[in-house]
Amino acid sequence: MIAYIRRSFISGLLVWLPIWVTVLALKFLGDLLSNSLLLLPERYQPDVLLGVHIPGMGAVITLLVIFFTGVIAANFLGRRLVALGDAVVARIPLVRTIYTGVKQVTQTMFTPGGKSFRKVLLVQFPHEGVWSIAFQTGSAAKPVEIALNHEPMVSYFIPTTPNPTSGFLMMAPKSKVIELDMSVDQALKFVISLGVVQPKVAALHGNSKKS
Repeated sequence: MIAYIRRSFISGLLVWLPIWVTVLALKFLGDLLSNSLLLLPERYQPDVLLGVHIPGMGAVITLLVIFFTGVIAANFLGRRLVALGDAVVARIPLVRTIYTGVKQVTQTMFTPGGKSFRKVLLVQFPHEGVWSIAFQTGSAAKPVEIALNHEPMVSYFIPTTPNPTSGFLMMAPKSKVIELDMSVDQALKFVISLGVVQPKVAALHGNSKKS
């Protein structure tokens, strides 16, 4: 009887837990988008202008603003305005450091054709003989390669489990890492699921290709 109750409870948990986590993630994203409108003066916020609170209105408006900003930024005048804004921000101490760093990271990650987070690697971490999944972020800094006698290096990010947003930035010689025949989505699912969700494409071991 106890075994039956345990099996039933686990079966129910396997049904509801993914739904619950997905709902929480969507709620967090929706709240994040909606709260972005709190940066506006109170009299210009949708709830005040419309006189009624419409759930999700803030998220919709934020997405539309992002979309139309991209449309404007893609043309000649928009690029000039963005460049002008960057020049103004570049003159503000502290702010320019944060802004420039975030902009460089986002451009590297989201620009089509970029190499960051496009390759899944197999690396030895936290010590030799123990392997971890990593995402290549680029080439190592030139001062590092010079300090190591110009040996070609790669930089990569090792995510933590089950939260892949935190992790470790590492650098290693190209000869010490293995590129996997695995998509980034598959690797993320593998990490988040604690290794339960196996990728469909096996890793390249004996005939592996180096990064």
